[in-house]
Amino acid sequence: MRNQEELTTIAADVETIVRELAAAGGLKAGQLLVIGTSTSEVLGHRIGTSGTIETAEQIYAGVEAVRKDIGFFPVYQCCEHLNRALVLPREAADKYGLDEVAAVPVPKAGGSMAAYAYRHMPDACLVETVQAHAGVDIGDTFIGMHLRRVAVPVRPSVRSIGAAHVTMAFSRPKLIGGTRAVYTLEDSGLASEQTSGTCE
Repeated sequence: MRNQEELTTIAADVETIVRELAAAGGLKAGQLLVIGTSTSEVLGHRIGTSGTIETAEQIYAGVEAVRKDIGFFPVYQCCEHLNRALVLPREAADKYGLDEVAAVPVPKAGGSMAAYAYRHMPDACLVETVQAHAGVDIGDTFIGMHLRRVAVPVRPSVRSIGAAHVTMAFSRPKLIGGTRAVYTLEDSGLASEQTSGTCE
């Protein structure tokens, strides 16, 4: 068991990286943030072997500190034994038209993080997949299958939580068009009288 100081550090570090991601990606209220976590890796063990609820509690606390300020929906990825299904608030599932699946995450089938979130998130439910606006991966759990295209990596100032490697990304809309395409309203030039070179 980790001492209280180490556990508090986990919560603080998670809060730091989530705030950095939210700022970099412009995460807004009502958007989805997927969190993949191996509490085993946080403790310095191989993924899926030594997870703990107390570690999950601290990660959850770090995410919650930011969620309370921004209002995004946290989405916790389960382990492979539940096919990486996701725990999220039912309100989010309803908003995004996601179908609920019938399982209850437990540490041995779902993972400690998902099991903790399912029991502490108000009106939690489980869905098979999401297309999240941003994501944090603690322990190389591979959250890419649940991110919207196009993913933009963000390098956190805290590169590990405990012993677990951290990666994170936000998503942006696809840029379509060729060399004449414009991607921001400010650059559209419609306020100008110049209309030469228009198509159609």
